Amino acid sequence: MARKVFFSFHYDRDVRRVVQVRNSWVVRPEGEAQPFYDKAEFEEVKKRAGGIEKWIEEQLKGTSVTVVLFGAETYERPWVRHEIKRSYELGKGLLAIDIHNVKDPQHGADVQGKNPLDYWTIKQNGRDVPFSALYKTYDWVRDNGYANMLSWVEVAAKAAGR
Repeated sequence: MARKVFFSFHYDRDVRRVVQVRNSWVVRPEGEAQPFYDKAEFEEVKKRAGGIEKWIEEQLKGTSVTVVLFGAETYERPWVRHEIKRSYELGKGLLAIDIHNVKDPQHGADVQGKNPLDYWTIKQNGRDVPFSALYKTYDWVRDNGYANMLSWVEVAAKAAGR
């Protein structure tokens, strides 16, 4: 089944890694990704009424899964945190993929960052449980994301009842 997926990531540091991951998804007939905006378009989004938050809401519409592509600094990005929170609130499937070992054509591999799913927690049995304990995390290189991402997305969607 084709899934419409929202990709959450840190643009400035990871865009060239993200393009490689997204291109592997978009070229397959089974995958459908949200449109990819370049930096200039994103700067225009910030100027519109409602700005980034409204844009994120529009991008999340009709998606069944949010894939958080994370590198060295993604954990610290406030809009990535917002996208994760909204995806959870909307009942989307969630998963995280570590992309630090995807080779940026200009800079090579990067240092590993913290999993952004660690930022959010929910109460279960009186204790805080991080999203990273509730949703799967994969490594694009080590776990062969090119061959496996479709199944990762499907598992996340089914776990969310989508």
